[in-house]
Amino acid sequence: MVWIPGGTFRMGSTEFYPEERPVREVEVDGFWMDRTPTTNREFAAFVEDTGYTTVAERDPDPDDYPGADPENLVPGSAVFTKPDGPVDLRNPNEWWEYVPGADWRHPLGPDSDVDGKLDHPVVHVAYEDAVAFAEWAGKRLPTEAQWERAARGGLDGKRFVWGDEHEPDGEPMANSWQGEFPHENAVRDGYERTSPVGEFPANGYGLFDVAGNVWDWTRDWYSDDPEAGDDASPSCCTPTNPRGVDEANSVDPRDPAGIPRKVLKGGSHLCDPNYCFRYRPAARYPEPVDTSTSHVGFRCIVEPE
Repeated sequence: MVWIPGGTFRMGSTEFYPEERPVREVEVDGFWMDRTPTTNREFAAFVEDTGYTTVAERDPDPDDYPGADPENLVPGSAVFTKPDGPVDLRNPNEWWEYVPGADWRHPLGPDSDVDGKLDHPVVHVAYEDAVAFAEWAGKRLPTEAQWERAARGGLDGKRFVWGDEHEPDGEPMANSWQGEFPHENAVRDGYERTSPVGEFPANGYGLFDVAGNVWDWTRDWYSDDPEAGDDASPSCCTPTNPRGVDEANSVDPRDPAGIPRKVLKGGSHLCDPNYCFRYRPAARYPEPVDTSTSHVGFRCIVEPE
Protein backbone atom coordinates (compact mmCIF):
# COMPACT_ATOMS: atom_id res chain seq x y z
CA MET A 1 0.00 0.00 0.00
CA VAL A 2 1.04 3.64 -0.39
CA TRP A 3 0.29 6.61 1.84
CA ILE A 4 -2.14 9.17 0.41
CA PRO A 5 -1.59 12.47 2.21
CA GLY A 6 -4.62 14.31 3.51
CA GLY A 7 -5.45 17.75 2.22
CA THR A 8 -7.74 19.92 0.15
CA PHE A 9 -8.22 19.46 -3.59
CA ARG A 10 -10.62 20.35 -6.39
CA MET A 11 -12.96 17.46 -7.11
CA GLY A 12 -14.94 17.07 -10.33
CA SER A 13 -14.78 18.66 -13.78
CA THR A 14 -16.87 20.97 -15.97
CA GLU A 15 -15.30 19.79 -19.25
CA PHE A 16 -16.95 16.43 -19.86
CA TYR A 17 -20.07 14.77 -18.38
CA PRO A 18 -22.78 16.55 -16.36
CA GLU A 19 -22.60 14.16 -13.38
CA GLU A 20 -19.02 15.36 -12.74
CA ARG A 21 -20.17 18.94 -12.09
CA PRO A 22 -19.61 21.23 -10.31
CA VAL A 23 -15.93 21.49 -9.49
CA ARG A 24 -15.86 21.78 -5.71
CA GLU A 25 -13.18 22.04 -3.10
CA VAL A 26 -13.15 19.14 -0.63
CA GLU A 27 -10.85 17.94 2.10
CA VAL A 28 -9.94 14.37 3.03
CA ASP A 29 -7.84 12.92 5.82
CA GLY A 30 -4.77 10.86 4.95
CA PHE A 31 -5.04 7.09 4.39
CA TRP A 32 -3.26 4.07 2.89
CA MET A 33 -4.35 2.68 -0.50
CA ASP A 34 -3.51 -0.48 -2.40
CA ARG A 35 -0.89 0.28 -5.03
CA THR A 36 -2.85 -1.71 -7.65
CA PRO A 37 -6.33 -3.14 -8.15
CA THR A 38 -6.95 -6.45 -6.39
CA THR A 39 -5.58 -9.24 -8.58
CA ASN A 40 -6.84 -12.71 -9.42
CA ARG A 41 -3.98 -14.09 -7.32
CA GLU A 42 -5.08 -12.11 -4.26
CA PHE A 43 -8.75 -12.92 -4.71
CA ALA A 44 -7.96 -16.62 -5.13
CA ALA A 45 -6.14 -16.57 -1.78
CA PHE A 46 -9.24 -15.03 -0.18
CA VAL A 47 -11.54 -17.65 -1.69
CA GLU A 48 -9.24 -20.51 -0.71
CA ASP A 49 -9.09 -19.25 2.87
CA THR A 50 -12.81 -18.56 3.31
CA GLY A 51 -14.66 -20.70 0.76
CA TYR A 52 -16.44 -17.55 -0.41
CA THR A 53 -18.87 -17.76 -3.33
CA THR A 54 -19.30 -14.63 -5.43
CA VAL A 55 -22.63 -13.21 -6.53
CA ALA A 56 -21.97 -14.34 -10.12
CA GLU A 57 -21.62 -17.94 -8.91
CA ARG A 58 -24.94 -18.02 -7.03
CA ASP A 59 -28.46 -18.71 -8.26
CA PRO A 60 -30.27 -15.35 -8.63
CA ASP A 61 -33.31 -14.87 -6.38
CA PRO A 62 -36.44 -14.54 -8.57
CA ASP A 63 -37.95 -12.13 -6.03
CA ASP A 64 -35.18 -9.65 -6.84
CA TYR A 65 -36.03 -9.62 -10.55
CA PRO A 66 -39.79 -9.33 -11.02
CA GLY A 67 -40.95 -10.33 -14.49
CA ALA A 68 -37.66 -12.00 -15.46
CA ASP A 69 -37.75 -15.20 -17.50
CA PRO A 70 -36.88 -18.04 -15.03
CA GLU A 71 -34.66 -19.60 -17.71
CA ASN A 72 -32.44 -16.52 -17.53
CA LEU A 73 -32.06 -16.67 -13.74
CA VAL A 74 -28.90 -18.75 -13.75
CA PRO A 75 -25.44 -17.99 -12.33
CA GLY A 76 -23.40 -15.83 -14.65
CA SER A 77 -22.14 -12.34 -15.37
CA ALA A 78 -21.95 -9.67 -18.06
CA VAL A 79 -19.18 -10.07 -20.64
CA PHE A 80 -18.13 -7.52 -23.26
CA THR A 81 -18.69 -9.01 -26.73
CA LYS A 82 -17.32 -7.00 -29.63
CA PRO A 83 -19.86 -6.61 -32.46
CA ASP A 84 -18.91 -7.12 -36.09
CA GLY A 85 -19.54 -3.51 -37.10
CA PRO A 86 -20.96 -0.15 -36.02
CA VAL A 87 -23.98 -0.31 -33.70
CA ASP A 88 -26.35 2.07 -31.95
CA LEU A 89 -24.24 3.55 -29.11
CA ARG A 90 -27.44 4.27 -27.17
CA ASN A 91 -27.99 0.54 -26.65
CA PRO A 92 -25.32 -1.19 -24.52
CA ASN A 93 -27.02 -4.52 -25.19
CA GLU A 94 -25.27 -4.37 -28.56
CA TRP A 95 -21.95 -5.17 -26.86
CA TRP A 96 -22.84 -6.62 -23.44
CA GLU A 97 -23.99 -10.22 -23.07
CA TYR A 98 -25.08 -12.02 -19.92
CA VAL A 99 -23.04 -15.21 -20.09
CA PRO A 100 -24.09 -18.19 -17.92
CA GLY A 101 -21.04 -19.56 -16.15
CA ALA A 102 -19.01 -16.35 -16.42
CA ASP A 103 -17.40 -15.44 -13.08
CA TRP A 104 -14.05 -14.37 -11.66
CA ARG A 105 -12.50 -17.77 -12.42
CA HIS A 106 -14.02 -17.87 -15.92
CA PRO A 107 -13.95 -14.26 -17.16
CA LEU A 108 -15.21 -14.97 -20.68
CA GLY A 109 -17.52 -17.87 -19.81
CA PRO A 110 -17.30 -21.48 -18.59
CA ASP A 111 -14.68 -22.47 -21.18
CA SER A 112 -12.25 -19.73 -20.09
CA ASP A 113 -9.96 -19.44 -17.07
CA VAL A 114 -7.42 -17.13 -15.43
CA ASP A 115 -4.38 -19.30 -16.11
CA GLY A 116 -1.58 -16.91 -16.99
CA LYS A 117 -3.64 -13.97 -15.71
CA LEU A 118 -3.10 -14.18 -11.96
CA ASP A 119 -1.59 -10.70 -12.00
CA HIS A 120 -4.55 -9.21 -13.88
CA PRO A 121 -7.26 -7.42 -11.89
CA VAL A 122 -10.03 -9.68 -10.65
CA VAL A 123 -13.31 -8.97 -12.47
CA HIS A 124 -16.90 -10.20 -12.25
CA VAL A 125 -17.05 -9.04 -8.63
CA ALA A 126 -20.25 -7.42 -7.37
CA TYR A 127 -20.14 -4.83 -4.62
CA GLU A 128 -20.68 -7.30 -1.78
CA ASP A 129 -17.86 -9.47 -3.14
CA ALA A 130 -15.47 -6.53 -2.95
CA VAL A 131 -16.63 -5.70 0.58
CA ALA A 132 -16.17 -9.33 1.68
CA PHE A 133 -12.58 -9.36 0.40
CA ALA A 134 -11.83 -6.02 2.06
CA GLU A 135 -13.13 -7.22 5.42
CA TRP A 136 -11.07 -10.41 5.16
CA ALA A 137 -7.97 -8.35 4.41
CA GLY A 138 -8.60 -5.95 7.31
CA LYS A 139 -9.29 -3.09 4.92
CA ARG A 140 -12.28 -1.31 3.35
CA LEU A 141 -13.29 0.26 0.05
CA PRO A 142 -12.52 3.95 -0.50
CA THR A 143 -15.08 6.72 -0.62
CA GLU A 144 -15.43 8.57 -3.90
CA ALA A 145 -13.54 11.57 -2.49
CA GLN A 146 -10.72 9.38 -1.17
CA TRP A 147 -10.44 7.59 -4.51
CA GLU A 148 -10.30 10.83 -6.51
CA ARG A 149 -7.81 12.42 -4.12
CA ALA A 150 -5.55 9.39 -4.51
CA ALA A 151 -5.97 9.10 -8.28
CA ARG A 152 -5.01 12.72 -8.91
CA GLY A 153 -1.61 12.01 -7.38
CA GLY A 154 -1.13 15.62 -6.35
CA LEU A 155 -2.01 17.05 -9.80
CA ASP A 156 -4.91 19.22 -8.71
CA GLY A 157 -7.41 20.09 -11.42
CA LYS A 158 -5.76 18.15 -14.25
CA ARG A 159 -7.79 16.22 -16.84
CA PHE A 160 -5.86 12.97 -16.45
CA VAL A 161 -3.89 11.35 -13.66
CA TRP A 162 -0.69 12.20 -15.60
CA GLY A 163 -1.59 15.78 -16.64
CA ASP A 164 -3.69 17.54 -19.30
CA GLU A 165 -2.35 15.95 -22.52
CA HIS A 166 -4.27 12.87 -23.62
CA GLU A 167 -1.33 10.90 -25.05
CA PRO A 168 2.02 12.57 -24.31
CA ASP A 169 4.41 11.92 -27.21
CA GLY A 170 1.67 9.83 -28.83
CA GLU A 171 1.94 7.05 -26.25
CA PRO A 172 -1.10 5.51 -24.52
CA MET A 173 -0.82 6.13 -20.78
CA ALA A 174 -3.46 3.62 -19.73
CA ASN A 175 -5.16 0.42 -20.85
CA SER A 176 -8.09 1.87 -22.77
CA TRP A 177 -9.82 1.54 -26.13
CA GLN A 178 -8.15 2.96 -29.25
CA GLY A 179 -10.45 3.17 -32.25
CA GLU A 180 -14.18 3.27 -32.92
CA PHE A 181 -15.97 1.74 -29.95
CA PRO A 182 -17.29 -0.95 -29.72
CA HIS A 183 -16.35 -2.70 -32.95
CA GLU A 184 -12.84 -1.48 -33.79
CA ASN A 185 -9.91 -1.54 -31.38
CA ALA A 186 -6.44 -0.77 -32.74
CA VAL A 187 -4.90 -2.17 -29.52
CA ARG A 188 -2.03 0.35 -29.63
CA ASP A 189 -1.67 -0.13 -25.87
CA GLY A 190 -1.03 -3.86 -26.38
CA TYR A 191 -4.15 -5.20 -24.65
CA GLU A 192 -7.55 -6.13 -26.03
CA ARG A 193 -9.02 -6.74 -22.56
CA THR A 194 -7.46 -6.48 -19.08
CA SER A 195 -3.71 -6.11 -18.58
CA PRO A 196 -1.46 -7.16 -15.73
CA VAL A 197 -1.49 -4.54 -12.98
CA GLY A 198 1.37 -2.07 -13.13
CA GLU A 199 1.92 -2.21 -16.90
CA PHE A 200 1.40 1.54 -17.34
CA PRO A 201 3.05 4.47 -15.53
CA ALA A 202 2.17 5.14 -11.90
CA ASN A 203 0.67 8.44 -10.84
CA GLY A 204 2.33 10.95 -8.53
CA TYR A 205 1.50 8.92 -5.42
CA GLY A 206 2.81 5.66 -6.87
CA LEU A 207 -0.59 4.17 -7.70
CA PHE A 208 -1.06 2.05 -10.81
CA ASP A 209 -4.18 1.59 -12.96
CA VAL A 210 -6.18 4.47 -11.51
CA ALA A 211 -6.92 5.18 -15.18
CA GLY A 212 -8.27 2.42 -17.39
CA ASN A 213 -7.84 -1.37 -17.11
CA VAL A 214 -10.82 -1.90 -14.74
CA TRP A 215 -13.27 0.35 -12.94
CA ASP A 216 -12.97 0.45 -9.13
CA TRP A 217 -15.90 0.10 -6.75
CA THR A 218 -16.19 2.80 -4.08
CA ARG A 219 -18.35 2.63 -0.98
CA ASP A 220 -20.39 5.77 -1.80
CA TRP A 221 -23.97 5.62 -3.05
CA TYR A 222 -24.45 7.26 -6.44
CA SER A 223 -26.35 10.45 -7.27
CA ASP A 224 -26.27 12.48 -10.49
CA ASP A 225 -25.59 15.45 -8.22
CA PRO A 226 -22.21 14.80 -6.57
CA GLU A 227 -22.92 17.46 -3.95
CA ALA A 228 -26.19 15.87 -2.81
CA GLY A 229 -26.44 14.29 0.62
CA ASP A 230 -27.89 14.80 4.07
CA ASP A 231 -24.41 15.39 5.50
CA ALA A 232 -23.46 18.11 3.04
CA SER A 233 -21.45 20.90 4.61
CA PRO A 234 -22.73 24.50 4.52
CA SER A 235 -21.91 26.32 1.30
CA CYS A 236 -19.55 28.58 3.22
CA CYS A 237 -17.31 25.67 4.22
CA THR A 238 -15.07 23.11 2.56
CA PRO A 239 -16.61 19.63 3.02
CA THR A 240 -14.37 17.24 4.93
CA ASN A 241 -14.51 13.53 4.02
CA PRO A 242 -17.82 13.96 2.08
CA ARG A 243 -20.08 10.95 1.58
CA GLY A 244 -23.05 11.96 -0.61
CA VAL A 245 -26.55 10.44 -0.65
CA ASP A 246 -28.04 7.52 1.24
CA GLU A 247 -28.95 4.13 -0.25
CA ALA A 248 -32.59 4.95 -1.01
CA ASN A 249 -31.65 8.01 -3.05
CA SER A 250 -29.21 6.03 -5.19
CA VAL A 251 -31.92 4.00 -6.93
CA ASP A 252 -32.59 4.82 -10.59
CA PRO A 253 -36.35 5.55 -10.77
CA ARG A 254 -36.42 3.90 -14.22
CA ASP A 255 -35.19 0.58 -12.79
CA PRO A 256 -38.16 -1.76 -12.14
CA ALA A 257 -36.03 -3.87 -9.80
CA GLY A 258 -35.08 -0.83 -7.73
CA ILE A 259 -31.45 -1.91 -7.22
CA PRO A 260 -29.36 0.74 -5.40
CA ARG A 261 -26.16 1.92 -7.07
CA LYS A 262 -22.61 2.65 -5.97
CA VAL A 263 -20.08 5.00 -7.57
CA LEU A 264 -17.45 3.47 -9.86
CA LYS A 265 -14.25 5.38 -10.55
CA GLY A 266 -11.31 5.18 -12.94
CA GLY A 267 -12.69 3.92 -16.23
CA SER A 268 -11.66 0.67 -17.90
CA HIS A 269 -10.07 -0.90 -20.96
CA LEU A 270 -13.38 -0.25 -22.75
CA CYS A 271 -13.29 3.54 -22.30
CA ASP A 272 -12.69 5.63 -25.41
CA PRO A 273 -13.05 9.33 -26.33
CA ASN A 274 -15.75 8.51 -28.89
CA TYR A 275 -18.04 6.82 -26.35
CA CYS A 276 -17.02 6.69 -22.67
CA PHE A 277 -14.22 9.17 -22.04
CA ARG A 278 -14.02 8.23 -18.38
CA TYR A 279 -10.46 7.13 -17.65
CA ARG A 280 -10.07 10.46 -15.84
CA PRO A 281 -10.02 11.15 -12.10
CA ALA A 282 -13.19 13.28 -12.12
CA ALA A 283 -15.23 10.70 -14.02
CA ARG A 284 -17.83 8.65 -12.17
CA TYR A 285 -20.37 6.01 -13.10
CA PRO A 286 -23.40 4.40 -11.37
CA GLU A 287 -23.27 0.62 -10.95
CA PRO A 288 -26.11 -1.46 -9.42
CA VAL A 289 -24.77 -3.33 -6.41
CA ASP A 290 -25.99 -6.70 -7.73
CA THR A 291 -24.08 -6.32 -11.00
CA SER A 292 -20.77 -7.90 -11.99
CA THR A 293 -19.04 -7.44 -15.32
CA SER A 294 -15.82 -8.23 -17.18
CA HIS A 295 -14.47 -4.69 -16.67
CA VAL A 296 -15.13 -3.86 -12.99
CA GLY A 297 -12.79 -4.62 -10.09
CA PHE A 298 -11.72 -2.83 -6.91
CA ARG A 299 -8.87 -1.77 -4.64
CA CYS A 300 -8.84 -1.22 -0.90
CA ILE A 301 -7.70 1.32 1.67
CA VAL A 302 -6.77 1.46 5.34
CA GLU A 303 -7.66 4.50 7.44
CA PRO A 304 -5.50 5.37 10.46
CA GLU A 305 -7.25 4.82 13.78
